[in-house]
This record gives sequence, C-alpha cells and structure tokens, in this order.
Amino acid sequence: MADAILVLNAGSSSIKFALFMHSPGTVEIPRQPALSGQIDGIGAAGASSARLKARDGAGRLLADQLLANAPKGGDGQHRHALDFLLGWLGEHEEGITLRAVGHRVVHGAEKYAQPILLDAAIRADLARLIPLAPLHQPHNLDAIRVVAELLPELPQVACFDTAFHRSQPHVAQLFALPRAITAQGVRRYGFHGLSYEYIAEVLPEHLDEGRVKGRVIVAHLGNGASMCALLNRRSIATTMGFTAVEGLMMGSRTGSLDPGVLLYLMEYQGMDARALTQLLYKESGLLGVSGISQDMRILLASDRAEAREAVEMFCYRITRELGSLAAALGGLDALVFTGGIGEHAAPVRQAVCAASRWLGIEIDPAANSSNSICISRAAGKVSVLILPTNEEWIIARHTAALMQ
Repeated sequence: MADAILVLNAGSSSIKFALFMHSPGTVEIPRQPALSGQIDGIGAAGASSARLKARDGAGRLLADQLLANAPKGGDGQHRHALDFLLGWLGEHEEGITLRAVGHRVVHGAEKYAQPILLDAAIRADLARLIPLAPLHQPHNLDAIRVVAELLPELPQVACFDTAFHRSQPHVAQLFALPRAITAQGVRRYGFHGLSYEYIAEVLPEHLDEGRVKGRVIVAHLGNGASMCALLNRRSIATTMGFTAVEGLMMGSRTGSLDPGVLLYLMEYQGMDARALTQLLYKESGLLGVSGISQDMRILLASDRAEAREAVEMFCYRITRELGSLAAALGGLDALVFTGGIGEHAAPVRQAVCAASRWLGIEIDPAANSSNSICISRAAGKVSVLILPTNEEWIIARHTAALMQ
C-alpha cells in the first residue's frame, strides 16, 4: 500500500486534479504527480458534456471519457464530477490510500496568510469572502463541501492564491479610498500567489545567491496574467489588486481600466453589474481587441491587423508594468517568464525584452526561440529565465506539512 495526496482546483466548468505520492511522517513530495488531469464541461446546460481526461506521470493518456449518468446542468454536476473522479481513482490506482486533499482557494483576504487545515467553522468563514471573489470562491468551496460529504473523515487543506502577497508593504496594499471603505476589506490582495511561491522556491536552483536574494520580477502570463516583484523571494508588489481583473491585459479580461469608463457605460449605455462583469471578464482582453481569439497561439499565427494589434497591446502592457515593478524594487537583477504564454510564446518574450533593454535586459535570440531555461546573454546585467510553474506541487507540499 502507498499513500497519496490529491490536489484539486475547482472552477465553474472544470475541475483540475493531480495525485502526488507521499511517504507518511515526511513533508517531502515528488514534484511530478503520479497522475494528473481534469474534468471539463461541468455545469453546461442541456445534455451533459462533462469529460474526464487523465495522464500518468510520463504523460501517457490514462482516460478520455464522458462521465456516465451525469445530470443535465445545475449544481449537481460538480458533485457528480467529484464522485466520479474519486471512484475512478479508486479503480485505477489500486493499492493507493488517499490520505488528504489539498485545494486551491482563490481568496484568503488578510486573515488567511498561510495554508490551513479545514473544519466546518473555517469553511463558513471562507464563504463570507465570496463577495471578494464571486467568480471563483464559490466553486473552490463547493469542491471542499462535496469532498467533506463524500469522505467526511478525509482531512482537507486550503491553500490561498492571495497569501503569498501578504508580505507586501502596507502602503502597497491600499487604495486611495476613504478609510471607512478600506476598513471593509477593499484593498489590493494580489493573486497567482501559489505560482509565485513555486518560482520563489526554485530560484536557488537557477540563480546565484546574490540574485536569488535580489530584485526579481516574475511574469505569470497565460489566459489570466499578472506580474510580481520579489525581494529576497518575498512579494513586494504585484499587478493584480482587489480582483483578478486588474493589471495586465489578459485572454478575455481588460486588465487595468479607467474607472470613468465604467461610470460612462453605466450612465450612458445602461450597463448593470451583470453586464459589466461579462464585459470585463469574458469579452475583452486579447479576445475583445482582436475579435478573433483569446488564444495567443492563434493570434501569433494570424496575419490580420487586429491580431497583431492585440499582441502588441499585450506586450506593451507587460513592458509598462515591468518598469513600474522595477521602480518598486529599485532596480532589476532577474526576470522570470512562466505560465502558458510566458513559457511558450517566444515572440512575446522577445518584444518585452527588446522594449526593456534600458533595464539591462539582453537576451539570446536562439535561446529564446528554443524556449531554453536561461535566455539572457552571458554579458547581460539581468538574468532572464523561463521556468514552468507548479502550483499543484506547492499545494501538495503544504498539505503534507499540515498533516504532520
């Protein structure tokens, strides 16, 4: 028999999962999961299209199947999906005993600055944070609730996307709003913290001690995108704030926007909160500007002017924020690209680095084109790296530590 920890990242229409082997009495977790995958198509109206896909640690396909007897739409699909997943794991991973489940939870506010072992009281407390992340928090908590109902004796741990940024200076977390409003929790929290925590953890494997403890900017670029300034591997500033829509232009999110635009749309276009949410989160960014796609691969392959403009805007916003974060750090020693776009879109990295040469950034075009780990020139003042992130491993490790 072998022990394992299951990591879950539940969203509105999908549940991502990874299974990590774990030796009892230790906090060591292999970085590569024994298997991983996701269930997509959850919550769709009409006939269920929920589908399980799973691969082993070597990338071999283990499953690609529709969920049997799934309900047609509604909240019951999430419960059915998790029930199906747990049953599938039991059938296909014989000899493995599930010891705990670790969850990605988007919002921990100021109170939850560390991962925490969950109980009913903490779950209720986290539910009170739903207004701070209404598009993510409910689904994270639904997965926790369902696991508690299906396997009530199984320990569960919450790891928060906001926790890593609680090391920021107080002034970096504030808005210029009346104190009565900021006292109600309206402040800059930052997100993608689990990704940044992983990069901070592995930096010593790729940089000398001086740069590891120095001024590092991490660009987490994907469908959701943000950047973070690290000093001695601790968050000093980040581009996302109260919500995950601030900062960089993203796949379908606007990024930072003049609040006056929202007032205009409400006053003169008759848009309410629901319509604005749809616009800001689902219809803007690369998708809205290009009118083609939110997928950077499609835009880079397109010869249409709208696609080129969307990519140019994306790179311009990264360059602007790179300068801002370097100012917060007082300089720059290393730049790290991560996330789907950060790891694979060489033209994006090239454009950002070319526009940021004033910071001492010089990259090797051949290394950049081949997605090498280090893409900076040997004589450059700034180290430039491409590092795949691994949020699931961070969650599994925190879960193992709390189980001790």
